Amino acid sequence: MALHNEIGKIGEGIAAKWLKGKGFAISERNYSRKWGEIDIVARETDGKVHFVEVKSVSYETKTDLESAVSHGTWRPEENVHKEKIERFKRIIQTWLIDNDYNGDWEIDIITVRMVPHEKYARIKMIANVVFE
Repeated sequence: MALHNEIGKIGEGIAAKWLKGKGFAISERNYSRKWGEIDIVARETDGKVHFVEVKSVSYETKTDLESAVSHGTWRPEENVHKEKIERFKRIIQTWLIDNDYNGDWEIDIITVRMVPHEKYARIKMIANVVFE
């Protein structure tokens, strides 16, 4: 497995654990079809479904990570580009049909900045993202 794929899997695991800690129930991970994938499908206690796109980046040290955050350098969420958005919309529609779901839902982005060998991460959730 390529390093960026390993970092992505680690980030998804961290995000799922973080969501559980916030009271979400994880319904599915890596729901996929040929035309796209949803990293995490989570539910709030009121039943609202959250389609979560996880973006992860790794650093060598905590100092590197904190420096990147404090200086506002590259942000993982910037990798949610137009093509990704279109695939994401399509796969969400597929999930809604497959699950015969007509309730409330939203799209969230979780960014995970991590130092894997130190088991350290910073998580940020951008809730209820609206794509034009």
